Amino acid sequence: MASTNSMLLNPSPPNLILLPLLLAFIFSSAFHPLSVTSFEFQVGDIDGWAVPPSNDSKIYNDWASENRFRVGDTIHFRYKKDSVMEVKESEYKKCNSTHPHFFSNNGNTVFKFQRPGPFYFISGAAGHCERGQRMIVKVMSDEDSKSGGGSGGSDGGSSASAAAVSFYGGVVAPLALSFIFFSLV
Repeated sequence: MASTNSMLLNPSPPNLILLPLLLAFIFSSAFHPLSVTSFEFQVGDIDGWAVPPSNDSKIYNDWASENRFRVGDTIHFRYKKDSVMEVKESEYKKCNSTHPHFFSNNGNTVFKFQRPGPFYFISGAAGHCERGQRMIVKVMSDEDSKSGGGSGGSDGGSSASAAAVSFYGGVVAPLALSFIFFSLV
């Protein structure tokens, strides 16, 4: 133990170089708040993207208004024998699916938000949009997010899952580096 204590009290020149770098990294990383970079939202939660019950034709817009979407987030549509389209507002209002910006019918569609603003989704299956299988998603700008709009899903039964969290850089890496450094000293 005496040799270890003397090394800490009288560090060698290589350790003098590494110590300030390690301390700077630990403090900058440890005090960096954990941040979520994006979320994936499951449209329709466990029921997926399907024609809603006749008494609940606003189910998708209600769901979308309960969540906070940001640029970089994705929405996941699960469906059978159907499709999903992202269209203009006028096409959304008419349930017109002849000129979609985006179309998918693979039953497992992931759509990534690349910009803030409204996005209009409709089903491409005949009659489904008219029966309520459509949704407006409002994606917040960075300014909206910072001014209290928040990010992620609603509080109750959130349908969002964190896609990437900077946990390793913020907590685990500094602890591991300090362990390695002090085991070498």
